[in-house]
Amino acid sequence: MFLFVYGALHLKSDTWNPAAALASAYSGKDLRYFAGAREDMVADLPFDPTASILEIGCGSGDTGALALERGRAKRYVGVELMVEPAATAATRLSRVLVGDAEQLAFDFQPAEFDGLIMSEVLEHLRDPEALLKRLHRFVRPDGVVLASSPNIANWKVLRELLAGRFPQADRGVFDRTHLRWFTPESFAAMFERAGYKVVSVRPVRRFSARQRLISRLFAGRADHLLMTQISIVALRR
Repeated sequence: MFLFVYGALHLKSDTWNPAAALASAYSGKDLRYFAGAREDMVADLPFDPTASILEIGCGSGDTGALALERGRAKRYVGVELMVEPAATAATRLSRVLVGDAEQLAFDFQPAEFDGLIMSEVLEHLRDPEALLKRLHRFVRPDGVVLASSPNIANWKVLRELLAGRFPQADRGVFDRTHLRWFTPESFAAMFERAGYKVVSVRPVRRFSARQRLISRLFAGRADHLLMTQISIVALRR
């Protein structure tokens, strides 16, 4: 919230740098925040050893390195805001662009990529839908798009809100660097508006036996209360 207010107060300043202001919000985070491979997303990529994949917010490049290792891509391009994790990613991926994805002037060709990955990144952006629309042309028709985000409709979040609390944290749904919040429905709707066909909306982590029982009892209508993180599989229309 501070970052948003700071930006609003300095929009007319010639010296204000949005990318620098955004980066400063993450400067105190442990480097582990930028690490970790998304095995679930790699598993959702088609098995295509010739594929080119683009990841926004690639961190230290763990997910891309795993995709290359498992034959899910031949070329893997990452975009990362923070210099230090980007430097690590550059040793592991085909190419890494450093900077604010909302401000970078991409030099990609139309339909250059077979897939697009955005793991826990869209909630950090000022206008995630605008970025999705801008990236659309760089993904080939029917190219796979994988994304995830914390779920603001989870029952634990609602419990905090009902108690009048919105705690600040270093990670998770209450991460202080979040600028946007999504429910499963609003997350999927954003992709549809941006020109992607949503194939599935599901939790990142498989429901426990108790959660599966609740889901069955309510015929899936309570699933939005059970998800901690939203995972989307979509295709570029």
